[in-house]
Amino acid sequence: MSSALWYFSRGTGIVSLVFSTAVVVLGLLNSGRFATRRWPRFALADLHRNLALASLVFLAAHIVFAVVDGYVDLSWLAVVVPFVSGYAPIGIGFGAVAVDLLLAIVVTSLLRTRIPPRLWRAVHWLAYLCWPVAFVHSIGLVASDSARPLLIALDIACLLAVLAAASVRFGSTSPDTEARRLSPLRR
Repeated sequence: MSSALWYFSRGTGIVSLVFSTAVVVLGLLNSGRFATRRWPRFALADLHRNLALASLVFLAAHIVFAVVDGYVDLSWLAVVVPFVSGYAPIGIGFGAVAVDLLLAIVVTSLLRTRIPPRLWRAVHWLAYLCWPVAFVHSIGLVASDSARPLLIALDIACLLAVLAAASVRFGSTSPDTEARRLSPLRR
């Protein structure tokens, strides 16, 4: 049974990485006011939210399977307190940091209508830190998995997708984007 849990843990972690990559890409594109006739902004926002929820489900499964597996001594505390794990403290620590950042993003998103927009936006910017920290966790923790060509290609594809979306988002100089950057509400 432990072998199956190990595979479930790895598989759900990989799916969570792919979904969270898509969430970051869609978030970058939507915040830059990207839209087409085929993909209006509301559709991007809905897809962003739904993929974020799916990513959280797979992340929760990844964590549960990793703790319950028993192959390594991983405690529930190590899931949220960085760098206390007896097994791969750096790799697990990066995962814990990503979980903590993600919890802050999720809690403020659930409270979005009850908190000031500036607070929500400031905390939501943690996504720009959360994804790379989770990415480092994924590529650095399990060298045996990462050495497989398909997983290396997947990691590279995820990285390139986020970099491309970031270049579109932060390289945009459309009048609408410039007006939003200079708006007093954004300060």
